Amino acid sequence: MTGNINLDWALAAVSIFNVVLQLWLGLTVLLNAERRSWGVWLMGGGLLLGAAFFISHTAILGQELFFAANVDGLNFWWQVGWIPVMGAPFAWYIVILWYGGFWNSTNTRLRRRHRWWMLVVIDMAIGLAFLMIFFHPIPSYEQIIFLDLSTTPSVYGIPILFILFPSFMILCLALSIDALRRPEPADRLMGDLARQRSRPWLLGASVTLLAVSVLVTLFIYRVFRNARNFDAVEMSITRIAIFDLTLEALVALAVILLGQAVVSYEVFTGKVLPRRGFARQWQTTIALAAGYAAAIGWSLAIHLRPIYSLLLSTLLMVVFYALYNWRSFLERERFMERLRPFVSSQGLMEQLVSPEEEAASSAAGLFGAVCRDVLDTNEAHLIPAGSLSPLVGGTLTYPPSARDNAKTIQPTADLLTGQYRTIIPLDPDIYNGLRWAIPLWAERGRIGALLLGTKASGSLYTQEEIEIAQATGERIIDMLAGEQMARRLMLLQRGRLTESRVMDRRTRRALHDETLPTLHSALLKLSSLPRDNPAVQDAIKSLTAVHQQVADLIHTVGGVSAPMNGTHNLALADLLRQTVEAEFADEFNSITWDIAENLPPVDSIAQEVIAGAVREAARNAAVHGRGGKSERPLNLTICIAQRDGLTVTVSDDGVGLGNTPALTSEIPAGSGGGLILHSTMLAILGGSLTVEKGENSGVKVVIRLPLGSEISTKPA
Repeated sequence: MTGNINLDWALAAVSIFNVVLQLWLGLTVLLNAERRSWGVWLMGGGLLLGAAFFISHTAILGQELFFAANVDGLNFWWQVGWIPVMGAPFAWYIVILWYGGFWNSTNTRLRRRHRWWMLVVIDMAIGLAFLMIFFHPIPSYEQIIFLDLSTTPSVYGIPILFILFPSFMILCLALSIDALRRPEPADRLMGDLARQRSRPWLLGASVTLLAVSVLVTLFIYRVFRNARNFDAVEMSITRIAIFDLTLEALVALAVILLGQAVVSYEVFTGKVLPRRGFARQWQTTIALAAGYAAAIGWSLAIHLRPIYSLLLSTLLMVVFYALYNWRSFLERERFMERLRPFVSSQGLMEQLVSPEEEAASSAAGLFGAVCRDVLDTNEAHLIPAGSLSPLVGGTLTYPPSARDNAKTIQPTADLLTGQYRTIIPLDPDIYNGLRWAIPLWAERGRIGALLLGTKASGSLYTQEEIEIAQATGERIIDMLAGEQMARRLMLLQRGRLTESRVMDRRTRRALHDETLPTLHSALLKLSSLPRDNPAVQDAIKSLTAVHQQVADLIHTVGGVSAPMNGTHNLALADLLRQTVEAEFADEFNSITWDIAENLPPVDSIAQEVIAGAVREAARNAAVHGRGGKSERPLNLTICIAQRDGLTVTVSDDGVGLGNTPALTSEIPAGSGGGLILHSTMLAILGGSLTVEKGENSGVKVVIRLPLGSEISTKPA
């Protein structure tokens, strides 16, 4: 076009660069949108219109470089290029209004401010379309070159299209900037934060496009005022090319700014969180577009033969695809390196035999790894809830220096037990700087929440990071609960075995030291009596048999324990009444029963677990309720109700827990292994056991079991 290879190379390269970026962005917005509303279609269509314009622009450059006499081809691309040029500013303004919340409500400041301006813009767009269809105001490429505008509708020698269109373009972009400066609140989760972060990028893109519009307007008026003959234009062809290159570069800058807003905060795709892979793909696309555009632009500038251009394009395609695969492989390796602590074996056997402090340290290390290496967060708190909280224990905190902050956080019940499944924002003033809450779920329902502060880098969390954090938090809670459950059962089993051995030794010692000598003395006394008495002979035979049986029993190790209850055919309420009144009737001044009607049937195994827990709670009340004062009155109340499952409440009016605060997720120290065992067994069945302060005084033990729990009775 100019004869200057470097200038022609730059013109073609930047034009192709704009084609690739806008085409990729338009297709990405349309294909990755969560819900393809009309605004998404308009945004994607506007980007595709921009790509179409630069396709026509590149085609004009190519026609001019190779086929200077091909006027028909130049005219075709010249006419086609005006369609996206006229549609893109209007689409941009409408998209910015949609992004700013113009249609969210009928009575907003943005709507009142732009209602009439939008009608003006729509009228101008309709007028331009009417002018294009019926009056053909666009001069041909040849007429533009020679400034022969005699057949074109003009005003003072300037085509009317060149008067209306610059005004229309400047008005659309100026109004877009105003809408971006003061948008309405977003109607999607985290929309306000994403809008706040993306607004500088969108403002930068709008200002850049406005600068392009102003430059185009000034150029048009200058050309039609000063250039009246072909020689003037021919003399300034290099200057025109430099001006064209400047406009292309400004458009490329605007596209990069727009792409940064799209991929970093997903303001047009409707996603709640940006995706890290999305941003990496955008960076790769920029590099690919720059390299490809530079190579193809060079081939056009030096008039490379078509076959060589085709071969060059093929080589570039293969090289860039190989580089993309290489980068993808590196990212996968880094991703697996970060995930290795979470997918590798956690050493369950070592954890079971190690002290509880070491197990907690292992979980804290795993939690710290995900917070440091994956989330890059300043502060995080993993709070267990639900049936697993008695097993998991307290809150895990990152970094460890934030433990004092964790003590002051009072999460609401809805935050820990609500039914939401996506990340929700928190009030940083209430939660001491924490900004986000991630729900943690298991098959049985909510098991906790992960509270996060801001990222150390100041950016937003990505979708992949939140999914990894959610899965890791759920795994840590399950891991701690499983380890604690297995450890408690092992410790209790060891205790039972020890007790069994001690009882066995005591029994054999008593039989050997007391029972056998007594039987032996009785046999000796009977042997001194006359043997002709049949009764004496029968007594001697019986005692001899008993003596032999006891001697054999002493040398036999082991035994079978009787079942906890004598029968499994009783209803739960009858079983609890029989158990408590038979064993603790003399321990309390009164035992009050509050049993709801029409209680659901309970599995026999669940009955045994609940009965054991009630017995242990009653025993603790009887032992500790009077506080060492035997004359103090003590009453027991047992309530059986159906509230969100089966609930059994055992409460007393004794001395209570003292100054210890109400505990809803931990078994108080000093209660022995009984409540620990029963809380573990209830957790296996999907239930829970909590210890709280009584309403007035005393202690209240609440036992919950969800209805419909399928409890396997198959032998382990």
